[in-house]
Amino acid sequence: MRIYQKTAAVVVALMAVIAAPVARGQFREVYSPTADAHVEIREALATAAKQHKRVILDFGGNWCGDCLVLDIYLHQFPNLGLLQNNYVLVDIDIGRYDKNLDLAAKYRIPLKLGVPALAVLDGEGRMLYSQRNGEFEKMGQVSGDAVTAFLEKWKPKR
Repeated sequence: MRIYQKTAAVVVALMAVIAAPVARGQFREVYSPTADAHVEIREALATAAKQHKRVILDFGGNWCGDCLVLDIYLHQFPNLGLLQNNYVLVDIDIGRYDKNLDLAAKYRIPLKLGVPALAVLDGEGRMLYSQRNGEFEKMGQVSGDAVTAFLEKWKPKR
């Protein structure tokens, strides 16, 4: 019974986190349906090379609650500082699993496991990490600490 209560509490909290900004008219479109992801990746790589940062490719969709929760976690303390100081983030819209599939294939993102799915590149465009096991697919069951650990693990060594 306790497992169900904990799961229910997580679901209610997740719904509140997503619903509150929408109710206040503050919904931010994380994954732009009109952006050219190829251009955004090129620009991110140029910025990352100049600033000695890494690039995070975040594959997802605005319809995906777990994707929106990941975005919230990325932009909360302490993750926002880690993100801004060490990474250039590119949010890649996958539509309804019908957009930017070439990029998902290029960066070895198995969309069949679900989204959000992440890849980490160095400033030269070499892939350092590609999410192959769906660890962020169920963000409602993952804490912000898991995102912090991920950002710490893949940040550039200085």
